[in-house]
Amino acid sequence: MDKVAMIAKAEQLVAKIDDLPTIPVVATQVLQLLDQPDVRIEQVADLMLSDQVMAARVLKMVNSPVYKPGQEITSLKRALVYLGLKHIREVALTTSFIDAFDENAGAFEISTFWEHSFGVGMVSKIIAGKIGYHDQEQAYIAGIIHDLGEVFLSNFLRDEFQAVLDSIKDKPVKLVDAEAEQLGTSHCEIGLCMARKWNFPEVYCEVIAYHHTPSEATIDPVLCAIVNLSDLFCSVRELNYGGREWVSFNLFEEQAWQILKKESPSLAELDVERFCYELDDAIPDVKELVRSIFNSKE
Repeated sequence: MDKVAMIAKAEQLVAKIDDLPTIPVVATQVLQLLDQPDVRIEQVADLMLSDQVMAARVLKMVNSPVYKPGQEITSLKRALVYLGLKHIREVALTTSFIDAFDENAGAFEISTFWEHSFGVGMVSKIIAGKIGYHDQEQAYIAGIIHDLGEVFLSNFLRDEFQAVLDSIKDKPVKLVDAEAEQLGTSHCEIGLCMARKWNFPEVYCEVIAYHHTPSEATIDPVLCAIVNLSDLFCSVRELNYGGREWVSFNLFEEQAWQILKKESPSLAELDVERFCYELDDAIPDVKELVRSIFNSKE
């Protein structure tokens, strides 16, 4: 099935859901405020403080291993100064994404989804640094949101999605391929439709749509390749939705690897085994980050 037909099918499925989550009002207002050329940090902080859950999650994220502040930041204003205006937008998007999907009502536990998502975000940031990509934070956010469509399938097409998961159990079949075969679309196209509804920047929409096929990307194939490899790395470690999918890959045969080697020829000298050890060391940090973010609601 071609991409256009799969996107059309995804649009039909998304349109059928009356209670599709939306970005919280305060988050939308924050994003609008950040579009103003003369915006001040104080204005953004005052607005964010009107949503205590968002404020708490921003502080949790800033103090996480991802951002590595020199000492704990306890003031939202200080947190926003530390992030800078550019990255406030990205954190606002992330916290909104978390708010939209934070219930265990789907085919898989939401915590395993977030462990995978934040894992891919962190690994994307590491790879971006190794190849000299121009925006490591953008790579981090792209990694976090790449599987947006999986939560839709898990929550709103639970029975159909559970059947897909059951059909690939202990079989050498990729989840994205099983989705396409059984549903006529996949989490990539569904995630793309949702991202467009939420007015995500086009570069993020492309990552969501093409993170399994980065060579088809046209806006930023390098970013898609970064997320693709991060997804594979996390899926063969412990950040893999609790082992719901079979994943095996040869790094040097992946199209994403070829894309990144053109961007950074020195990547050919990467010690893959050491890199995997770095990922293993990061796994506890990712799991702790997920726990702390969701505990901030309580």
